[in-house]
Amino acid sequence: MDKSQNYEVKDLKLAEQGSKNIEWAEMQMGALLKVKHRFEKEKPLRGLRVGMALHVTKETAVLVKTLVAGGADVAITGCNPLSTQDDVAAALAKLGVKVWAYKGESREDYYRYITYIIKQKPHITIDDGCDLVSEIHLHHRNLIPHIIGGCEETTTGVIRLRAMEKDDALNYPIIAVNESNTKHLMDNIKGTGQSTIDGILRATNILVAGKNFVVCGYGSCGKGVAKRAQGFDANVIVAEVDAFRALQAVMDGFRVMPIKEAAKIGDIFVTVTGNKNVIDIEHMKLMKDGAVLANSGHFDAEININSLKKIAKERRIRPFMDEFKLNDKKIYILGEARLINLAAAEGHPSSIMAMSFCNQAFACEYLVQNKGKLEPRVYVLPPERDDEVARLQLEAMGIKIDELTIEQKKYMSSWREGT
Repeated sequence: MDKSQNYEVKDLKLAEQGSKNIEWAEMQMGALLKVKHRFEKEKPLRGLRVGMALHVTKETAVLVKTLVAGGADVAITGCNPLSTQDDVAAALAKLGVKVWAYKGESREDYYRYITYIIKQKPHITIDDGCDLVSEIHLHHRNLIPHIIGGCEETTTGVIRLRAMEKDDALNYPIIAVNESNTKHLMDNIKGTGQSTIDGILRATNILVAGKNFVVCGYGSCGKGVAKRAQGFDANVIVAEVDAFRALQAVMDGFRVMPIKEAAKIGDIFVTVTGNKNVIDIEHMKLMKDGAVLANSGHFDAEININSLKKIAKERRIRPFMDEFKLNDKKIYILGEARLINLAAAEGHPSSIMAMSFCNQAFACEYLVQNKGKLEPRVYVLPPERDDEVARLQLEAMGIKIDELTIEQKKYMSSWREGT
């Protein structure tokens, strides 16, 4: 480990490759670079400290550079023990960014690093999963009066934040970035779908075609995973608890059944629910020999790996693939039941993350513009900012669209014209 007062990373010698990877990401993140260019001119975050607990990837590095361009003093750590790209962390350290992160963090280091971020006394928090916000509310409440607000990246974090809001436990405003259309209808569907399959393939090199591919959860992420698995010619089965989502899955052409039934016939299982023990030990006992299990939900709670370890003999087969011998059969857990798309692969494609991180940058700017005006609640960015992100992305892709004529605008705002 290389460390100083302002960083702790795996190896600073990886910085050159990290810089190249960040450069490659920037080439595909034109929308975010346009925001960065404006931030350089306007400095909307001048003098502010931003504390981040996000996946330390090449795409996140471009967001960091955007916030720094806007005048912010940024400190970052990871939000999952297996999601950091060590070369990117080294490159950020070389750039002078405060960064504490490495791939394979112990639980102790994970929370020690979050504490380092908190010690920077951030004015704005950016979270993926709500661990940073939770730690501040549980153990560092003295900082809350000085925090302008926060931003949350993912579904799991928003679930936790809404629970805090319901319990009157949330003490500063949070922008649920995940709720913007250009985030959850792009990142969650397109990004999670592609990167999850990517992670499974890198971890196993398994053939997906012809397999019974069980997707647990049919929210935005589950929809993306199911569609991509279908594209690989898998027989997709969906397990759901929500009636409408189950109905959607049926109408989208997938088989729907309880997880107890799916457990008996599935070859590959993916959890994407944000809940815990979605695949429990009782389900694993029903699985066929050779079943492969992966998680693409934020936390490692969706597959009950702790109970499995108590009754099964474990050995590592490949870097992100562990075999568990359970009586007379073997099942395989990928990426230690953590986010498979970041544990075994590189996360979402850069162009998808450009949209998500445009929303993050806009959320920080919105919090500053509305400092002192927002109640301690969970908010969604105004729709016009969502529309701006879409337009920036289309522009970056070289795509033009039509505009309403004056007559059409008048017609759409009137009730007088009828049949």
